[in-house]
Amino acid sequence: MSGGRRDRTALGARAQEMIDALAAISAEEGRVTRLYLTPEHRRAADLVGTWMRDAGLSVRMDNAGTMRGSRPAGRPGRSANKALLIGSHIDTVVDAGRYDGNLGVVAGLLALEELAARGVALPFGVDLLAFGDEEGVRFPVTLTSSSVAAGIFDPKTLDATDADGVTLRDALIAFGCDPARLKDDAYVRPGVLGYLEVHIEQGPVLEREKLPLASVSAIAGQSRHVVRIRGEAGHAGTVPMALRHDALAAAAELVLAAEAIARRDRRNALVATVGQIEVRPGAPNVIAAEARFSLDIRAANDEARRAAFQEFRLAARRADTTRHVVVGVETVMEKPVALCAPTLQKTIGSAIGRVTGKAAPNLMSGAGHDGQAMSQLTDFGMIFVRCRAGISHNPREFVTIDDMGAAVEALVATIEDMAAQESR
Repeated sequence: MSGGRRDRTALGARAQEMIDALAAISAEEGRVTRLYLTPEHRRAADLVGTWMRDAGLSVRMDNAGTMRGSRPAGRPGRSANKALLIGSHIDTVVDAGRYDGNLGVVAGLLALEELAARGVALPFGVDLLAFGDEEGVRFPVTLTSSSVAAGIFDPKTLDATDADGVTLRDALIAFGCDPARLKDDAYVRPGVLGYLEVHIEQGPVLEREKLPLASVSAIAGQSRHVVRIRGEAGHAGTVPMALRHDALAAAAELVLAAEAIARRDRRNALVATVGQIEVRPGAPNVIAAEARFSLDIRAANDEARRAAFQEFRLAARRADTTRHVVVGVETVMEKPVALCAPTLQKTIGSAIGRVTGKAAPNLMSGAGHDGQAMSQLTDFGMIFVRCRAGISHNPREFVTIDDMGAAVEALVATIEDMAAQESR
């Protein structure tokens, strides 16, 4: 799809065409749903691979389902045998927006096309990565594909199962991957210059500030927990209130406790979310015997996040006694705060300033990203792109053509600045 040099509007328009083409690949008619290692994921990865080949990249799919497009260094230098990694993800949540993740892959590809069209010969190689498991929807794990690339994948997670009982191991095999060779797909730190990602903000700050782009300072730490409550079923009409062991009432109390804990700590951008809850036996005239709910805690500071979780555990212990139930809390995922490299923050901020004519703000990301895994391998930096009303994980997710064009231009400028730094 490469051609002559394009202006910002043309870049944004092409980005929209590509994003619309990816959005058409879905498991559900009328809405975007594309989960990891599904036939829809494969079709999207193959489409991205076709675009990569058309742009002159050498292409392969690794054993975690990541589509990788590589371009060697265009001129000799001290970093000619190293690679700058650019990437994002092409999996989605259920009933998703079309820009989350996908924009980063498309922007990376368009930036490489634009550099070629402008005759820019880079003193390092570039690998464009279309990851497949950032959302963590199908399996109870997340960042599988970027963790493999970063060399931090835990083989124990191969036994994780989806809602149909399919293990991650079997899903990889069915996708055409070899789980036994995942270690072979890890990058080695000395051969990597850094990792860059373009992503929608998924928040309202840029729109409020009337700015199209920002440099990301860090990705918030995150932990996920499962809370299980065991009470006792009973007749809704015959068991007095004081004698009940109501699992759902206890769950409601703990959900509100989590909210109260998060509301008290604004300094560390602490948030707590219960997004799933299940109740058994689930009959209108039976007191709930069991309840199970998810708890997601995030913060800009890992100490604050851990302290909030401990406070929640104390609330759970109190509910044991006051509600006459048994509460268990299991931690299923924990990711610490990931700091963007100061040098890349500065380079990205400078590039955004030249493209937009305005100083670039530094924003923290409350959402998780593949950069959390890649930070274990190399320095990473992110460009945030304004999205309308901050809406994400929603079909109303929207980014303007002009803002997408500006994001591609900012990525081009960032890569050019990195090339100049490597040539000094």
